[in-house]
Amino acid sequence: MADSSDLHEKDAGVAHPTDRIPTTPSTTSIHVTALDGLVNVNSLFTIAVFVGLSLTVPGQRSLENNSACDAGPDVVRNLLVFEVVAFSFFLFSSLVAQGLKLAINLLNSNDIDDAFRAHINAKVLRLGMLGSAVGSVMGCVFLLLSMVNVVQVRLGMLSCGSKAAVRAVAVLVTLVTTALAVYISTVFYAFTH
Repeated sequence: MADSSDLHEKDAGVAHPTDRIPTTPSTTSIHVTALDGLVNVNSLFTIAVFVGLSLTVPGQRSLENNSACDAGPDVVRNLLVFEVVAFSFFLFSSLVAQGLKLAINLLNSNDIDDAFRAHINAKVLRLGMLGSAVGSVMGCVFLLLSMVNVVQVRLGMLSCGSKAAVRAVAVLVTLVTTALAVYISTVFYAFTH
């Protein structure tokens, strides 16, 4: 019979090392599904990168109708650099995730019915998934920075005090940082429990 301290720890949600579920063939299908989701989301973000690039033309006038509020070549240059870096991180994340999926599927290619279950080194799987998640987060950060520059090119410089630009950037930064905080917290929780 368990003493009262054991009951209190279980009620408080304290996880014991023996309570953790090890990576087994039955849990590998969950990893494959998570990797699929990560690749799909990265694909959507990659599309956003190219949309940002296509909407920006050097020398473009802002909608502010004040030439002092038009973005200079440095803003357009930063936009292009941030877009390329964001694309690089999303591509890195997707390739790592696809590599893990390929390894999982090839390791168990003998049994077609169990194509999503394989014995794989748990440390390698966790490290790869963490690397893929970090790549996605960094891609989001650089995509956010590039979108701020897209707003400045299209709506006017933030330093000019363009109300539309300030509002758009405030909403963008608030929503994206909140979503990133939730994502990072979820990944941290998943790796510690």
